[in-house]
Amino acid sequence: MKVILLKDIEKLGKKYEVKIVKAGYARNFLIPRGLAKIADEKTLAWARKQQELMEKKAEKELKKIGDLVSKIDGLEVEIPVKIGEKGQFFEKVNEQKIASKLKELGYDIKKNQIEIPQEIKELGEFEVKVKFEHNLEAQIKLIVVEEQKGK
Repeated sequence: MKVILLKDIEKLGKKYEVKIVKAGYARNFLIPRGLAKIADEKTLAWARKQQELMEKKAEKELKKIGDLVSKIDGLEVEIPVKIGEKGQFFEKVNEQKIASKLKELGYDIKKNQIEIPQEIKELGEFEVKVKFEHNLEAQIKLIVVEEQKGK
């Protein structure tokens, strides 16, 4: 039986693909759970249209992410931290702190997109990766400085 998948199904196929499956599997599992529709002329035309829309949306998204990557790549971000008299850090420089600073600068980056190569425990400059969808990534320079006492 020919069916059109309505969702990505592991080991079967991707959304809007046409697949041939056993009739019992389609009638008893896929169709009742809203995972597939029977493929006829009308639903095939609908599936093609949906695939085209999905591809256009993916292209727009890729362009948008590409623009953001080109803006952020090579960016220098200064992070002030509180430091004790003996040089110990009073706060952690982590993904959340970096994401918050980037948000202040106008970039919508989530903490799970940021990859710190090693734990930051000292002042200085560090290279940090920002990962995006479609396997795109950017390098930013993180400059950790001592927070001024007057602030």
